[in-house]
Amino acid sequence: MKKYMDRLLTFVIGVPAAVSIILFMPQKNHLAANITAIILSALGAMEFAEILKKKNNAIGSTEAAILGISNPLAMTLAVSFDINLPVLPIIAASWLLISRVFASEEDLKGAANRIAAGFAVIAYPGLFMTWIIRMTRLPEAETALLIFLLLVFANDSAAWAAGLLFGKGSRGVIKASPNKSLAGFAGGIAASTLIGLGAVYVLPEVFTSQSFPSPLAGLVVGFLSATAATLGDLGESVLKRSSNIKDSGHLIPGRGGVLDSIDSLCLAAPVYYGSYCFFFTQ
Repeated sequence: MKKYMDRLLTFVIGVPAAVSIILFMPQKNHLAANITAIILSALGAMEFAEILKKKNNAIGSTEAAILGISNPLAMTLAVSFDINLPVLPIIAASWLLISRVFASEEDLKGAANRIAAGFAVIAYPGLFMTWIIRMTRLPEAETALLIFLLLVFANDSAAWAAGLLFGKGSRGVIKASPNKSLAGFAGGIAASTLIGLGAVYVLPEVFTSQSFPSPLAGLVVGFLSATAATLGDLGESVLKRSSNIKDSGHLIPGRGGVLDSIDSLCLAAPVYYGSYCFFFTQ
């Protein structure tokens, strides 16, 4: 019961905070939201580094955080300040390759594992979070961002509720996350798909397609985003199960770590961005 109450409290505080940042701090193409994405990327990279240590792919937490922000920092500089430095991730990757050139023979034994871990934290979660930052340059960015968050949060909440109510007989099918049910997955995807459809009717100034029937476009964007969010959650479950841990961290009450909270956002972000642009910005 305590976990459910902590989860509810986190939801009650976290969602209004995210909405407030988007609605009331739009300056510099939502610089505040972009900085939030950078911070989450750093914390997520640190947690990912701890997961990788379980498999002897060791990289320091501070180094992981610096590497992890290279992509979202480069995107924020471009979006909020028109400073194009796509070279930042290349610098981060180059550092990994050259930083052990003069290492001792003993240190060289673990160099390959460290470099592999470094490349991993450059990509996850930071590379995926850059797509949220890209959304801040969309026409009607505030609305597009809010609908994105609503799609992902609705998927998570509806999946939890549907699983609790109807999922008893369909758990354990996906071994990466045996406590989750097919009923839960279906409920989450259905909720987000309906939100995608509803956005077309409630916000036609933003969600009107010139090339496709708008209701169909809304359904597709909602369905694809929800499916990606579900797979993002399961993908992180694979990482945790492989490393024999339950949560990526303990920073967020009721949810575990930062990665546990943004895994769905990460995979859904590029899918939502791409499908939204395809249907609604042409």
